[in-house]
Amino acid sequence: MDGKQVVKQFHIAYGKGGNGAKRILGDKKTPLGVYKIIKFKGDSRFHYFMQLDYPNLLDAWYGYKNKIISATEFKNITTAIKHHKVAPQDTKLGGYIGIHGLGDTTEQKLAIHSEINWTQGCIALTNEEINDLKKYVGIGTRVIINE
Repeated sequence: MDGKQVVKQFHIAYGKGGNGAKRILGDKKTPLGVYKIIKFKGDSRFHYFMQLDYPNLLDAWYGYKNKIISATEFKNITTAIKHHKVAPQDTKLGGYIGIHGLGDTTEQKLAIHSEINWTQGCIALTNEEINDLKKYVGIGTRVIINE
């Protein structure tokens, strides 16, 4: 998007855990909410990886409120965010959520990607699409994920 104008659209695959917000590691859901791109990784097994700032403050609050993470973990997440650092990625909330390509591409992978949501919680594009998307985003780009 550029303001309210759609610049580019892509077919995505998302978490195979179904609809609803990500709440816990292993639920295979894609988090819903407003995130930012915090890191790029060009040597990813998924071709290219754009890491999002998951968990964010809201994710941490719900995690603490629902007794998924401890008060110490909640504090560690909020402190990291306050100091513009990457929040801990190893709590029961999960981590390393991002937008990525397919990696080594086969006809079978392309068919799966076009038909089902297959990720562990990330958002997947084809390698060509992630290469295209790179042209439009940078560190700090806002990413809104909704159903």
